[in-house]
Amino acid sequence: MASSYWESTQRKFWTFTKQQLAQERMKIEESERNLVNLYPLPDRRHLSIYFSHQLAKMARPLTIRQQALATAQVYVRRFYAKVEIRRTNPALVLATALYLACKMEECPQHIRMVLAEARHCWDASFTDISKIGECEFTLISEMNSQLILHHPYRSLAEMQTHFQLTQEENALAWSIINDHYLTDLPLLHAPHVIAITAMFLAVVLKPTQGGPRENAAGMNNAIQALGNARGGQGMQARVQKLVDWLAESSVDMEAVVECTQELISLYEVWESYTDKTCKDQIAKFVKARGLDK
Repeated sequence: MASSYWESTQRKFWTFTKQQLAQERMKIEESERNLVNLYPLPDRRHLSIYFSHQLAKMARPLTIRQQALATAQVYVRRFYAKVEIRRTNPALVLATALYLACKMEECPQHIRMVLAEARHCWDASFTDISKIGECEFTLISEMNSQLILHHPYRSLAEMQTHFQLTQEENALAWSIINDHYLTDLPLLHAPHVIAITAMFLAVVLKPTQGGPRENAAGMNNAIQALGNARGGQGMQARVQKLVDWLAESSVDMEAVVECTQELISLYEVWESYTDKTCKDQIAKFVKARGLDK
């Protein structure tokens, strides 16, 4: 296992630029153009929200901890960066990703228990345990057996003491990190950049003003504060301290701004999200192509 993110397979093989990721997805869609045209799908971020909800439903009765859930979300995102979703049964992929993530995060679950929760959450008809075994092999193969992940939670814990985050600010930062798994950010930026973004937003937004989804103005204020890092004045002392630290550190300011903008975009698109739309459009291609057998 790579003890450092900088030496990890995550950094070497699973961190892309936006352009690289878009090109990978475009190649997949072009190779499956008929399927893509035949079965239109919702916004990718809407699908991510739906998948996150389904994974959480499966995980809750099994008391699976958050880091394993986060690992499963990254596995799903990596897999669908390589495989066209319309060629798969997402219920099976998500159940398998959760099962595999629990093993990798050293909180293993019995395969029968994962299968039972998957059937309950998805009304899935598959009952054969071997299907999860087969899908697990496919997942591992598509990820080239590169399964170790470094998450932002550890970086946040290290910074919490240094910046004397309150309990409420830490909880809000943790929540923002959870939300970033609904975007492409885990494939675009290092974990410490995500942690710094979450911490910065938590301090700027203030937990008393509601979460980031309810506070678009606060998110835009955060962008402005980052823009003022090269010499702005008039900010609150704690925000100023953070901005000064960012300006003096080797942290890529543009990356933090990009992460913030990506999260703003997520919260904006979340307003038009409905479970039913995602569920129906996924069910359409799964049933039509017999992928639920």
